[in-house]
Amino acid sequence: MQAKAVARTVRIAPRKARLVIDLIRGKQVGEAVAILRHTPKAASPIVEKLLNSAIANAEHNYEMDVNNLVVTEAYVNEGPTLKRFRPRAMGRASQINKRTSHITIVVTEKKEG
Repeated sequence: MQAKAVARTVRIAPRKARLVIDLIRGKQVGEAVAILRHTPKAASPIVEKLLNSAIANAEHNYEMDVNNLVVTEAYVNEGPTLKRFRPRAMGRASQINKRTSHITIVVTEKKEG
């Protein structure tokens, strides 16, 4: 049985979010939360909130034991890009892409033994 949580259209670039997501993939949830608390990246509070949501989903919807949960899947996909323009020299303009992310975390109960 697996429980998941998805945060869609989060205003952080997927490339930056992946750095944080890679730290917690395959870890026990307690260890993953501790790692996120001590990671000085902008994405870490967002990912931590999402992980807590996945843990709550597992506990409430599927009656899983929180102490045995493991982050089995964690990935970041690209969301819609907000396109903005910045004025440049000689009357030109250049495009700025404000990228968004769809972040998914899946937790599963580890078998005891």
